[in-house]
Amino acid sequence: MRITEDCIGCGLCIPYCTVGAITMDGALAVSDQDKCVECAVCTRCVDCPVDAMVQLDVSELPYPRNLRRYFSDPIAISPVTFAGGRGTEEGKTNDRTGRFQHGQVGFSVEMGRPGISSSFADAQTVAQAVSKIGAVFEQKNPIYPLLADPATGAFKPEILGERVLSLIIEFMVPIEKTPDVIATLRSIEDKIDTVFSLCAITRVNPDKTIPVVPLLEQAGVAVRPNAKINVGLGRPLVQ
Repeated sequence: MRITEDCIGCGLCIPYCTVGAITMDGALAVSDQDKCVECAVCTRCVDCPVDAMVQLDVSELPYPRNLRRYFSDPIAISPVTFAGGRGTEEGKTNDRTGRFQHGQVGFSVEMGRPGISSSFADAQTVAQAVSKIGAVFEQKNPIYPLLADPATGAFKPEILGERVLSLIIEFMVPIEKTPDVIATLRSIEDKIDTVFSLCAITRVNPDKTIPVVPLLEQAGVAVRPNAKINVGLGRPLVQ
């Protein structure tokens, strides 16, 4: 988003910027284009009295800047998932699709938050680290096409300078590698300039225990288990 010379300096837009990119420069508001993640919150929520705020449609934004919009604006439709949002629904619909089987665990590393944002450079740091322990990246995640080499977690070099409100890296490993995932993420947490949260998904055992929970607890992770259960609407794609 940019602010035109029509700005009258009312300041109405400043509180609505999710990353603090809008500030006052003398008597006028300005938008820092390096910080702006093209989330469109300001132009949706602020009724600028002089229409000085200009938000290009995602189709009008040049590559790679348009990636900011796809990842930061929940209304923007991803050309990968054909839906809004930054990841897949696998963590909620595994009963139907069976992406994760017994003996496997899927991890989602959600990076960035409003007020902080994240960068693809930080995402590459995470992806390259977990790739060394055999992580298999989710191909239906919008991140996957941005990988120059899925085997190493290297991103396309032209996108590393882009920032987004948040993103999700999704990957799968054998369940016995759970402690390795935790150790790897801890080894790089001081090398990335954002916050992140971690979600793990696995199938429940026949005795209703969750096999990944003791592995996470042994690794010193405070676990908050929850479940998403298919209630029978639609035909499962897997038995």
